[in-house]
Amino acid sequence: MTTKILALTDAFGNLVRFVLLPGHRFDTVGVPALIDGLCFGALIADKAFDSNAIIADLNERGAKIVISQHPRRVGSTVPSSSPRHTACSSSSRRIKPCLDQDS
Repeated sequence: MTTKILALTDAFGNLVRFVLLPGHRFDTVGVPALIDGLCFGALIADKAFDSNAIIADLNERGAKIVISQHPRRVGSTVPSSSPRHTACSSSSRRIKPCLDQDS
């Protein structure tokens, strides 16, 4: 049996919340519990979180979206040329190495 840990951090990498999921569940199932009741200006995530429901929620909040597009996506809801996507791309490159470091 496996377990997934979904973690939400602030811009400095400090843990805000986490959710435990069964290993066989999609990562997107845990997102509503992570972001419920929080105010934030942007969300950086990998392509596992490229779902219409998550993107719609972020659009309603007015949050900037930095999510790699999943290769199997048929229709794009966040075009890579959009100003919201481009504005955070450089931030994504700075933050990702911090998340990938071994502790």
